[in-house]
Order: sequence, then C-alpha cells, then structure tokens
Amino acid sequence: MMASMPAAEVSPSRRRLPAGALRRRQLAASAWVYLAFLAVATIMAGTFVLAFIASLKVDPLERPFRIYFDQLNPAAWVAAARLGREGAGDALWGGLAPGANVHFSVTYAAPADARIVEPRAEIPRRRPGSGIAAALMRHYAADYASIALRSSSSATKQARDKRGIRQGWQARTFVYEITYRSDRHNGPWIERTPVNLTAPTSQTLIDSPISPSRSERRGRLLSWDNITPGALGLIFNNYRRVISETADLQTGKSLIGSWLGNSLAIATGRLVLTLVVASLAGYALARLKFRGSRLLFAAALFSMTIPAQVTFASNYLIFRDLSLLNTPWSVIVVFVASANVLLMKQFFEGFPREIEEAAIVDGANRFQVFCKIVLPNAKPALLVNAILAFQGAWNDFFWPLVLITSPPEALTIQVGLLSLRRSFGGVQGDWGLVLAGAFISIVPVVILFVLFQRHIVSTEFAKGTT
Repeated sequence: MMASMPAAEVSPSRRRLPAGALRRRQLAASAWVYLAFLAVATIMAGTFVLAFIASLKVDPLERPFRIYFDQLNPAAWVAAARLGREGAGDALWGGLAPGANVHFSVTYAAPADARIVEPRAEIPRRRPGSGIAAALMRHYAADYASIALRSSSSATKQARDKRGIRQGWQARTFVYEITYRSDRHNGPWIERTPVNLTAPTSQTLIDSPISPSRSERRGRLLSWDNITPGALGLIFNNYRRVISETADLQTGKSLIGSWLGNSLAIATGRLVLTLVVASLAGYALARLKFRGSRLLFAAALFSMTIPAQVTFASNYLIFRDLSLLNTPWSVIVVFVASANVLLMKQFFEGFPREIEEAAIVDGANRFQVFCKIVLPNAKPALLVNAILAFQGAWNDFFWPLVLITSPPEALTIQVGLLSLRRSFGGVQGDWGLVLAGAFISIVPVVILFVLFQRHIVSTEFAKGTT
C-alpha cells in the first residue's frame, strides 16, 4: 500500500484545487464552449441572414455592401405605403390606377455660391431588365401618367461638402404631382411608375421619400424604378418580380409555382419509393438467408462508389425507349438507394429476433411479421431515410437537367433557377431576382427541418443511424 504523500511534497500542478477555484475553472471552460458554439451558430446563421437581406436589395452586388437601406427602413415603408395608396388605393402593393394623384417631393442642396435649378422630371418608357418581363409587359406608365411641378420652397440645411465638413447649404424642396391622365380614365392598373430626375451636378439630392434606384451621369440623372410601390411592394419587390416575371412566353402563366410543384411531386415520389425499396431490401439482407445475399450486399455497397454521370447514357437510352423522358417518373425512378438499404439493414439486424420468432410461433408468416411487427418499430430508421431521400431529391440537379428539358413548366425548381440565371443574371445583372428565387426554393426544406428538427437531435434518431 502506497503511503500518502505530504501536501508540501505534492507537485503544484497535481495539488487539488480549492472548491471555489475549481468552480471558476469549470465556469470558464463552459463559457468558452458556449462562446465557440455561439460563434459557429452566428457564422452559419449570419451568412443566411445576409443572403436574405441581399435578396431584398435592388442590386445585391452593390459595393460597399449596405446593411441599412430602404427595404429595412421603417420610414421608407411608411412613405411607400402613402405613395401606393395615392397611386392605386393600395398601401401594401401599390401601383398606378385611374384617379391616381401622387405627390412626390425631393430636396436638393447646393453650396451658397451655386444656384439650385428645378430638376427636369419625366416618366420614362422603361422596360424591366429582362427579355421575358419586357415581352410580358403590356402597359407602361408613360402612356397613362403625367408629371408636373406643383410647388417649391427654399430653406437652409446642414450638409457635408466634398471634404466632409458640415456647412449651411441652401436647399430647395420640389413637390411633383403624378396624375393618371383624364383622357385615359378607363386605362389599366399599372404595376410600376418609373420617374427620372435630371439636375446639374452642382446640386445634391439630400432627401426623398424613398431612395432612387440608381444614379447615372455622375449623379445628374436619378432614377426610381417604381415611385408607387406600396409597403410590401417596396420590401419584397424582388419576390413579387420572380413570381410575376418568371412566366411562359406562350401562355403567360407563372412558372415558379409549377417548378415548385414538380420538385415537390418528384421528391415525394422518390421518398415513397426509397422507403419501400430500402425497407424491403434491408430486411431481406438482414434476416433472409438465400444464396448470393453476400454478393448482392457487396454489389449494393459497390454501387455507392459509382458517380451518376457514369450511368447517364444507359439510363437516358432506357427512359427514351420507355417514353419517360420529360416526365417526373424518369427522375423518380432513377435513384440509387444503396445508402438507404444499408441504413435499414443495420437497423433490422439490431431488432430482437425473439420478437419475430414469437410471432412466427403464433402463426404469422414472414411478410406479416415484417408489416405488423418490424416495420412499426422501425420509425427512427424510416424517418432518417425519409429526410435524406426528400432532401436529396429536392436538391437533385443533374438528373432533372438531363431528363426533363421541356416544356418550361415541367422543369424542377433547381433547373428553373438555372434558367433564371440565364434570363436575369449575367449581362442583365438582375441578381436580386435570381437570389429571391433561390430563397423561395429552400422554403420546403426549411419547413421539413422545422417539423422534424426534434427528431433530428433525438436519441431515437441516433439509434436509427447506428
């Protein structure tokens, strides 16, 4: 028996800490772990939040990137609601309708030695940024509205010069009135009311109800894409555009809903097929003894190493001969369930044999044992496979791209986003609409995660994966 060492001879590093110091050390370790998890969560959630904020912007690629802009400014929401109500009686989605009488004010400032002149105002015949939207647009505000200066007033305001020094500048506020022409009183409702203001570079815009969409000619020309947006029309303009402007040129029907419906149908079909095949195959490999079962299991494992592109040509020819091209069935049946079979096999091997044997002694056959006893207890494993299958099918891009090419309403949402990038991105530079479409595409996956998140972190779920 080892004699106890005197306290004075114990190394300081091995000496037992007092209870208070040990408690502080534990709290410090817990705080560092908490901060580490908080940092990871902030980074992951922060990128998501920043991407959503960017999807609200007119130009998501603007430099420098601004966190605070009209779509996040409550004062701009109120102004947009007023302008929408004056334009079409709709404070939420705005527009320009017969009887509109919109008052829009802007304030310019200039140094004391410069003269402030009235900006030249016009309602341009401006098309949306893409060819699809331009083809669908039938009515322009320029054909039905007129703009005129109603009043102006002068004042002195504090402003910064080019050196950043605050000075008392002269300022003039111009109030414009946009009216729906009386000779077009039977005209249509128009979604957008663009406005251009042209002023000398010596004077600077310092105030307006909503910020201009762009500035050109070194600040001389300020443009508003829609001066009557309404509150929601201002905030979610990109989302409204992706729904209204992503349309079939032949029928004029919005395509984003069709794309979402196609992806949902394909993901649901593949989920059901995966559960049926994986549960039956997994149970057979785990419980049934037949010749070649090991070879079959090895082949299933080997198939997991084969990229989908390797079997592309053979699968394509088969679906062509079966006349399944451009149908959801081709994407539903072309899947590899090897990983799902492996998960189910591992679960069934851990299921107690005694329960199955007792059921067989009571007169149940193998299929009844599988359906009435084993399968109801395989909920964790089935849930794992269901989530993986749905997410994989929803995010699948390759097979829908090569197997479904027409008509436009038959595409899935992932392939549809590619067409959005071609139509609105690139040279058009309309990335706000593309980003809004990408966020719409993740809504079903987010809903799935919210519904099943407690199962994802539960112990039962962990059991299903082992």
